[in-house]
Parts: sequence; structure tokens; C-alpha cells
Amino acid sequence: MAKFELKYGQHCLTIDIPAAASLQLPDLPVADAGHLIAEALAAPIGSLQLEQIVQPGESVAIVTSDITRYTGSEHYLPLLVSELEAAGIARSAMTVVVALGIHRRQTAAEHVRILGPLAGQIRIVDHDCDNPQELVDLGTTPDGLPVEINRTVMEADRVIVTGTIGIHYFAGFGGGRKGLVPGVASRRTCMATHFKVFNPPEVGGKQPLAIPAVLTGNPVHAAILTAARKVKPDFLLNTVLTPDKRIAGVFCGDLEQAHLSGCEFARRLYSVELDRAADLAVISCGGAPKDINFIQAHKALDYGVRTLNPGGTAILLAECPDGFGNPTFFDWFRYQDLDEFEVALRRDYQINGQTAHATLDKARRYRIILVSSFSMEQTETMGMEKADSLESALEMALQGLPEDPHITVIPDGGTLFPVLGGCRS
Repeated sequence: MAKFELKYGQHCLTIDIPAAASLQLPDLPVADAGHLIAEALAAPIGSLQLEQIVQPGESVAIVTSDITRYTGSEHYLPLLVSELEAAGIARSAMTVVVALGIHRRQTAAEHVRILGPLAGQIRIVDHDCDNPQELVDLGTTPDGLPVEINRTVMEADRVIVTGTIGIHYFAGFGGGRKGLVPGVASRRTCMATHFKVFNPPEVGGKQPLAIPAVLTGNPVHAAILTAARKVKPDFLLNTVLTPDKRIAGVFCGDLEQAHLSGCEFARRLYSVELDRAADLAVISCGGAPKDINFIQAHKALDYGVRTLNPGGTAILLAECPDGFGNPTFFDWFRYQDLDEFEVALRRDYQINGQTAHATLDKARRYRIILVSSFSMEQTETMGMEKADSLESALEMALQGLPEDPHITVIPDGGTLFPVLGGCRS
């Protein structure tokens, strides 16, 4: 027997699993967070230093992620603000804009977590993708996609985009341009850019390069980047984190060049090669906030099933205390036929509908046992089987496995990217 400790929300579950192998990232010693941030600020990639960009008396919008994506903001925001103050920018002229995209508003306590030591010392506002009074129309991209961006961001003299870089299941990587689109874009812009996940209707299906860890040729990445360029941000700061939320790397400078450097670092850090597919994968998202809702937890499921043989079994640990993550997400499962589902998405595309479609697609190709706060009816409607505990999930899974099954345990499924047989697609 092998004993495993797996995170579930704020808790840690312990279980013995026979003949299982753990798939995890190597332990990475990292430097002090403050040192990494200061070093990156001093040597930006593809741009001048921040103090050479801003001018005394200017206003600055600092875009940062919401609490569904831990970024290390409590470490880097104070250092950014100090740099700006040294360059002659008053704190009263700075605004932190939380890049909600289409997510819910943040609570006062969540604002405190984002700001860290700056809480109560600097203005912070949530983006609202549905308020036309708070949006500025920047026209369209060459492809005709509408670009509408947060007014506070667009009316600032300088725009700094921050966030973290992780692997994204159809945009290739997070971070960079995604801080702006969908981060501070209108709902219409979010949907238009993300709709690029689909082939033209005469072809049908999804774009083959709209996949994790791929930027070149990825149409979703290209659409988002083209839209984000219209904002003309002045500076980027992105972190890359270890699974236990330590800052492993910091990338500052030009929106595109610094982001690409960070993506390559993230690819090397998060990819784990395996030489054999599994019959069963036991997947923890990595705990909160990676399993704060199902839309976030889906990332771990998307990466984790890549370890499986066709028709294999996955156990997903995802507490989801915030539910599905979008009030209309579950409604999409009224479509149980995937072809009908795709037709409905093409008719009225919604990002959460795309995630629902991807979930049901995986549930049709694999056996998925979900340990979560959802009811039996909700779980089964999403195509999965409900288990009340990790122990009962394992009992259910073992009954359907072949003799002497190959079992993989993934403690950080929301971060780790399995690469089977050396294939990186």
C-alpha cells in the first residue's frame, strides 16, 4: 500500500491506494519572493524600466486577478506601488482593477487578500463586464471582433497588467494578454474571442490547436492577443508559481515578450513526462482556490485525463464551495447530445457553456467519479458519478478496473501538465 495526502478545498485527505504511483512536479527550491520581483522589475524584457515609462503626476491602473487565481499579489503589488511612488506617482492616482472577466464580484475580505499590506491604503475596484457605462468601445479587430474595455483602465494615463502564468486548456497559457481580455473586457468581447475555439461551421468541431501549452497557431490565443493589443498596456508583471503557491519566477516588461518568456518557463516547470497511460487517475485540483468552483476545477480534470487509457477512470477531488462558478453553467447540461450541444453553443456562445461542453465530452470518453459538494442529481447530469468520500470513490473505481491496474495519483492536478510519450500536444 502507498499512502497519499490529497488536498480538498481547505482540507487534506489521506488514503492508502494499492500499487499506485504519484505523478508530481519535482520539489523546486525558490529564491525569496521579494528578491525575484525586484530583480525582474530591474531587468524588464522588451521594455524600459517602469520608472522610465511613467511620468510624475500621471494616473495608473494596475490590473490584477481575482481570488480564483492566486498570483502572489500581496507580494508584488506593494513593490509595484513603491516603484511608482519613487517615480512620482501618488497613491491617490493609482487604482487596482480586479480582472473579474465574467466572474462574480469580490467580497471586502477578498479585496484584503488581493492587496495584502496595501489593504485600506489604495483604491481597488471590481471590473463589471455587463455595465456599458463602465466600458469603452475600442472598435473591432481585423477579424471583426468587438473590443470593449473597462473605463477605469482606458482612462488611466498608464496601464500595468499583472497576474500569473499557468497552462490553459484551450488558450494555451494564462497570464499576459488574458489579464485584459477577458480580464477587464465586456462580456461581448469575452465571448467573441473565446468563440475562436470552434472551427468554421462548415467544418464543425473544435480547432485542433486550441489546446493546452500551445500558442503558435492557437486561434483563441491570437484573438485574445489582438484584442488586448488595442489597450496598449505600458507594462506587464506576471508570476509563475509552484504548486504550493510560492513564486518560482517573475517576468516583467512588454505584454508579449515578457509573457512568452514566462510561458516557456511555465512549460518547463509544469510539464511531467510519463511513459505509460493509466487505468485510473486519482486527481486532486490542489485544494483552494483551484477547486473553489467547478469551472476552475475543470482544468485539473482536463489535464488529468491525459494520463488515461481510452475509456479509463478518473476520480476528481473538487470541493467547489462556490458551486459551479457561473449561474448559467449547469443550465447547459440540458443538452446531453454533444452534437446538439455544439449547435447550441454556435448559436449562443458562452464561455461557461464551452466549459460545460468540454466537461460532458470528457464524461462521455472516460468514467469520471466526482467527490464534491454537488448533489447526486447535479453530478449525474454533468455525466459523472458521485461519491461521498475519497474512500468510497476508490471502492467504486476499483470494481471496474482490469486485473493489476496501473494507477496514477496526481496531487496538483490544477497545475501539473502530463505529457504522455513525450507528445506535448
